[in-house]
Amino acid sequence: MFEKVLIANRGEIAVRVARACRELGIATVAVYSDADENSMAVQLADEAVRVGPAPAAASYLNVPNVIGAALKTGADAIHPGYGFLSEDPYFAEICADHGITFIGPPPRVMEAVGDKALARQAMTDAGLPLLPGTVDPVHTFDEAREIAEKIGYPVVIKAAAGGGGRGITVVHRPEDLRRSYQQTRATAQAVFRNRDVYLERYLERARHVEVQVLCDDHGNAVHLGERDCSVQRRHQKLVEEAPSPGVSADLRQRLGDAALAGARAVGYRGAGTMEFLLDDDGEFWFMEMNARIQVEHPVTELVTGIDIVAEQIRVAAGLPLSFGQDDVRITGHALECRINAEDPARGFVPTPGRLEVFRAPGGPWTRIDTACRQGDRIPPFYDSMIAKLIVWSPTRDGAIERADRALSEFEVEGPGVRTTIGFQRAVLGHPEFRSGDVHTDFLSRNPPEDLT
Repeated sequence: MFEKVLIANRGEIAVRVARACRELGIATVAVYSDADENSMAVQLADEAVRVGPAPAAASYLNVPNVIGAALKTGADAIHPGYGFLSEDPYFAEICADHGITFIGPPPRVMEAVGDKALARQAMTDAGLPLLPGTVDPVHTFDEAREIAEKIGYPVVIKAAAGGGGRGITVVHRPEDLRRSYQQTRATAQAVFRNRDVYLERYLERARHVEVQVLCDDHGNAVHLGERDCSVQRRHQKLVEEAPSPGVSADLRQRLGDAALAGARAVGYRGAGTMEFLLDDDGEFWFMEMNARIQVEHPVTELVTGIDIVAEQIRVAAGLPLSFGQDDVRITGHALECRINAEDPARGFVPTPGRLEVFRAPGGPWTRIDTACRQGDRIPPFYDSMIAKLIVWSPTRDGAIERADRALSEFEVEGPGVRTTIGFQRAVLGHPEFRSGDVHTDFLSRNPPEDLT
């Protein structure tokens, strides 16, 4: 097992990793920018190293400074969390060059699944179902037009190196294709430094369902059931639950088998997620694989009782998974609501500021993952999520009631600060959500300004 892990991240995921390490008896090193000098992650870690000024490009994405912090403190592993350097194969290679273990899949695997076009090809070879579209990048508009005409509108243009809901454009009419194609390529180049895009058929009404997998170096691979992440805005998740109300036991088995086949096909190791689209007929299609821990991993932890981050660290240290597929039991229902410092009524515009009041709810089977405390300042430089509320109940209805009760207790106040708490309560109370009949078009039919 590792002796010291450097956490190359910030916020709630840095705190989550620090707590897992502490329970495993591993010392931790936090890195921080000038904006996070007094953060909870810094206070919980055994050591802390400044890696730069507030902008992420100068601090959390500053590879020389992060590697230097690990070497200076004698860390033998780096946990990247999610975002930032978590899916950067070059960073993983640099870690290996310096004798530091990257807690994640091998660089060659990250390259295989990080490029969405390459991943589609690998999953096609593994026998996973894919929506009609391309498996190779589309390099010209004329090529895009021919493909769109062949598979039929609407189509979706996606950045091959995309993630986090960025670099995705839905095109409903042929006359909009040229502009959308050019804009998506430009976005891909600006955000991901790779202008490659691909096309696939767009499903107007689908569920976003993903399967958590864990794989080790000893030939063991398990899936932990599915999460339903259909409530999204601009392809970014807002409410997640496990299990999915649209997945039967038989479909769960088929999804799990497909997820493991895909993970094995690329030689995966560590914690990963296979994302699928699911239609009302129970047919599913592979979307992409995320080679990292995900924001919504707690809902799977609550219905399985498995500490995914701890298993991720154990596997990276060369240990076998501590359980097998037959040990996995899905019990009850879990819900996660992302509490963001955003104003839903104004298009979810970020609202950074000082938290003059921050009181998180408690109660039975209620978990709050956050790095915020009263008096902290939400900086404008990073993601606007300030907390995750996760609840468990024996039933889905019970979980919804528990989440609503906990949300009603949440108090977050500060000059200019708005949150998604009221929006989350409106979603949980909506008849469609209550019935479990929620699809990815939910917010397009129920605008946030109307919900709240």
